[in-house]
Amino acid sequence: MNDRVYLDWNATAPLRPEARAAMGAALELAGNPSSIHAEGQAARRVIEEVRDQIAALVGADPKLVTFGSGGTEANNLALTPALQVGADKAPRDRLLISAIEHASVRAGGEFAPDAIEEVPVTAAGVVDGETLVERLTALARDGRRVLVSVMLANNETGVVQPIPEVAARVHEAGGLLHVDAVQAAGRIPCDINTLGADLLTLSAHKLGGPKGAGALIRREEAVHLPRPLVRGGGQERGLRAGTENVAAIAGFGAAAEAARRNLEAEGRRMTALRERLETGLQAATPKAIIIGAESPRVPNTTLVAVPGMKAETAVIALDLAGFAVSSGAACSSGKVQASHVLAAMGASKDLARGGVRISLGWSTAETDIDRFINAWINVAGSLLKGIRGMAA
Repeated sequence: MNDRVYLDWNATAPLRPEARAAMGAALELAGNPSSIHAEGQAARRVIEEVRDQIAALVGADPKLVTFGSGGTEANNLALTPALQVGADKAPRDRLLISAIEHASVRAGGEFAPDAIEEVPVTAAGVVDGETLVERLTALARDGRRVLVSVMLANNETGVVQPIPEVAARVHEAGGLLHVDAVQAAGRIPCDINTLGADLLTLSAHKLGGPKGAGALIRREEAVHLPRPLVRGGGQERGLRAGTENVAAIAGFGAAAEAARRNLEAEGRRMTALRERLETGLQAATPKAIIIGAESPRVPNTTLVAVPGMKAETAVIALDLAGFAVSSGAACSSGKVQASHVLAAMGASKDLARGGVRISLGWSTAETDIDRFINAWINVAGSLLKGIRGMAA
């Protein structure tokens, strides 16, 4: 296994050394962070220090950071008709989401299925701004109260959405905006104020922290979530009951701090590696299509499809050759089906089943890229030859 090359960082990033060290130290703490004695307050200090670190990553107020079990829980907490702004307690009655959202957003949280609308995206993978404005205008005219959810960076294509422009249109129509920034934070600048998001979701394990920790962040204290998903004690300022996972939160904070500190340098390096990868892929398979290449993307993500080559077969063959990559998203429980993201972008059914995602991280080396390209030459050559043989 030591010879394997891990190129599936969008599914989960390996644990950063800083996160491992922080978790080890936190595991030595005996106290419950809700206890008032010295041991409990030592654990509490860890959580509050991490709240500062997470807030620093996204330019937020630390007291508006709420910890939970991950991005899925944070998305579900955000997507509720009960959202309040100041003294305005009237419920939200319509949820608009882009057609390329993660499954945890597409499920709609606490919104009824008939209250959810999808906004299409362009062939370039960018939310259709004209349609969004049309729907916002029509819904406002009908007296609807709208919550909009658009991800910052797509988990399959890496395409970055124009969130500041989306936020401006949403707010002009009197709506609120939730942004799933799970795949963007730590890879591109992600300031909640610059973005204009009212609510922002993060996940620890995409940053190099542990699995099982995440955060929902509010831009302003006036935005209130009156119905927690997990009820019981008063932890997380009443927004998420249950004793906090101190060790996981400690790892989350250390990973966020490392990502923030190295954001610019890691971004430049991964952009260069991605360009090296895509040049090699297209030289090896001239018919290869880099999905979303014409749009801004996070620097670490490539989604490639070759007409006639099934992603499932390619991923298995590459795995046998020692390379971990994905077929689209990693949250399908092993089920192989056409990518809803590629389908939303207008790709043919054949192409929607053919996307192979290669995602890089801070420890990816040029030699890893070169080895992968050589493996791709062999795998693609074999699979495409087999296809031609069957057609003969």
